[in-house]
Amino acid sequence: MRPAKPSTTSWCAAAIVVVTAVSGSLVAAQSAPDGENGRYTMTPIPEGVLRLDTRTGTVSTCSKNGAGWACYAVPDERSALDAEIGRLQAEVEKLKGQLAAGPTVSGKIDEALPKSDPLQKAEPKVAEGERKLEIPLPSDQDLDRAMSFLERAWRRLIDMANRVQKDVSGKI
Repeated sequence: MRPAKPSTTSWCAAAIVVVTAVSGSLVAAQSAPDGENGRYTMTPIPEGVLRLDTRTGTVSTCSKNGAGWACYAVPDERSALDAEIGRLQAEVEKLKGQLAAGPTVSGKIDEALPKSDPLQKAEPKVAEGERKLEIPLPSDQDLDRAMSFLERAWRRLIDMANRVQKDVSGKI
């Protein structure tokens, strides 16, 4: 191999210095905006503009109203979640303390609670001497309601059929 000429070596070194300087200035320009003009990044949204402060990281929505443009900070979801987690942890600690203190009864009543639910339907009974289940039959009131419903449905069906027949015969 032939040794490089001094002019070629200096040219390569100068090119490396220039490339390094340019790339360093590009990285610096991307990481820290210069002056107030590069501080905010705007993105259009249907309601107006979404503004990102590149120094603080806060996000705001800006919209035009009667007096001009107004920007309102978007609530930071992370800080709201952290606050809720802190509140719940404090509540858990408080409840653990109450549980460790022992049972306390508040709002005690003198009357005993009913042993059965009055709204619960009676269970089918086993007939004495046989192993068959007795199934309760519907009451007269239940049958009347069912018959009333069926009668109304039947009348509506007949009325619809009559209307359709009149419409068809009138158009032909």
